[in-house]
Amino acid sequence: MKRTIIKIDEMLCNGCEACVQGCHEGALQMIDGKVRMVSELYCDGLGACIGDCPVGAIELEEREAEPYNEIATIERMIPKGEKTILAHLKHLKEHGEFEYLKQGVSYLRANNIPIDVSLVHNMPAPGVKQVGGCPGSREVSFAPVTAPSFKMATNVTSQLVSQLRQWPVQLHLLNPEAGYFQGADVVLAADCVAFSYADFHNSFLTGKILAIACPKLDSNKESYLEKLKTMITRSNINTLTVVIMEVPCCGGLLGLAQKAVAESGQKIPVKLVIVGVKGDIQREEWM
Repeated sequence: MKRTIIKIDEMLCNGCEACVQGCHEGALQMIDGKVRMVSELYCDGLGACIGDCPVGAIELEEREAEPYNEIATIERMIPKGEKTILAHLKHLKEHGEFEYLKQGVSYLRANNIPIDVSLVHNMPAPGVKQVGGCPGSREVSFAPVTAPSFKMATNVTSQLVSQLRQWPVQLHLLNPEAGYFQGADVVLAADCVAFSYADFHNSFLTGKILAIACPKLDSNKESYLEKLKTMITRSNINTLTVVIMEVPCCGGLLGLAQKAVAESGQKIPVKLVIVGVKGDIQREEWM
């Protein structure tokens, strides 16, 4: 399957081991003076090790990789002790990976591992600010909050409330197995829609998870198909709403969604919404 995972430039790596110490999951080891990934199974793809590398030898890339396994990771960490396990669980919560967090905690409890998980549950809910890694692609899950009133140029006071629930939103950057996709109602929107339809947030994003893409200008659309299939088969998304513009090239996004559903072998409700270039809803129907 395709997913986001780290890539190590061995030419740049100076063998300082900072990233090895920062990888609580145990995916990295020093071998022959260079850092190597010992198993894709243990790499969560969240990129905490990137911030630990002083020479910029680590980056995130999307490629074919073994699926991440939270249970195998926890089992591997148990001999390292409570502090390492707690650091890992906190890492998951900070990044909004609540499904993996639930799996890890459930495993610890089921096997009577004496870890004080209340230290994790009492952490503040994750926010937008993150430390380490690439801030543009770092996964964040958050609940919409009531925004303050903003005074417009016309001296009219208006309430502007974002309904966005996660980051990132661009389909190339999204991990289709991120916790916020589990059982979610997903909106797949063409890039231009939010600029054309004035009430995009309230009409389409409330209570939903967002992915955006351009079927005409984006490259490697094959990866889009694989990601959508993974959302359906592994994250078990509930519904998929495809919001596109009236222009012909936008129809490719609906085609990708329909092909993903067909190849997944699962039936999920797919809704089509077409927005006119003047910002009006031209068509809305379940497919």
